[in-house]
Amino acid sequence: MSTYDLICIGAGPTGLACAIEAKRAGMNPLVIDKGCLCNSLYHYPVNMVFFTTPELLEIGDLPLTISAEKPTRSEALKYYRKCAEHYELELRLGHRVERVEGTDGKFTVHTRDGQGIPAQFAARKIAVATGYYDLPNRLNIPGEDLPHVSHYYTEPHAFWRRNVVVIGGKNSAAEAALDLYRNGANVTLIHRRAELGSNIKYWVRPDIENRIKAGQVRAMFETDVKRIEAGRVVVASREGEQSLPADQVFALIGYHPDFEFLSSLGIALDPETNKPAMNPQTHESNVPGMFVAGVVIGGNHTSEIFIENGRFHGKQIAASLAAARAHSSAGV
Repeated sequence: MSTYDLICIGAGPTGLACAIEAKRAGMNPLVIDKGCLCNSLYHYPVNMVFFTTPELLEIGDLPLTISAEKPTRSEALKYYRKCAEHYELELRLGHRVERVEGTDGKFTVHTRDGQGIPAQFAARKIAVATGYYDLPNRLNIPGEDLPHVSHYYTEPHAFWRRNVVVIGGKNSAAEAALDLYRNGANVTLIHRRAELGSNIKYWVRPDIENRIKAGQVRAMFETDVKRIEAGRVVVASREGEQSLPADQVFALIGYHPDFEFLSSLGIALDPETNKPAMNPQTHESNVPGMFVAGVVIGGNHTSEIFIENGRFHGKQIAASLAAARAHSSAGV
């Protein structure tokens, strides 16, 4: 079994950036992901447009060319495929990492693919860039796992002239409600707070607020969802408890990193914030030879790290590894 200089766990933009920068520094990286390339982006809404400009999504000094001012999900996916092809990255997609054994310089990563076939990969160093979109925050109410309930929104067509309840008050919920409304769904937006989130995109906020004022999207604030049943959602507010018709429910209340996986690797997490212990210059965690990158370093505060800043973590990790190699080669 050959040994890789660096195994990157996670094939999103940050994981790809880590591998690219390692390869540019003369190292031999491998990227492993339980899903497809950029699995989180793949599961974003089909018609999503990024908040940012294209140059802030770029990795490996490769330009992202788009047709309009802001990149679409489709354009971003195509771009990251081209990045992986350009740098001839070695990837193992559809491989879930079950555990990591060993110590600095002699790690073994154990995986299992979609058919249940196990595999092992040896690495001198590990970079964990697993993101957060795979684990939705839960309401923890009866009926949350019914077939007509989803924590992900994809596209609106199937819900034309149907009753749809969207739970949440931030960007994903607001954008889903608007998309559903514009494609003929009867939309009710439920949020437990008194108003929409403060970080809603500047062009989305007036749109959703105007649709609510016009009665085109029904909004219920300071309202809690008590339970979900077949064909309906039961909510409670100051006016009491009531039942709303619901052919489909989208519970879009956010996502979080896989803290259990990080802990299984031996990475220490802050008990309040769940931020991993790490050196801010090198991104090396408390486990020697194991680095963290991307949104996982934000712990519970997932809004602190985006592709725009997470993409630079690969440069920091690669620079640290290159310096350590040079130090070792000099016999110091």
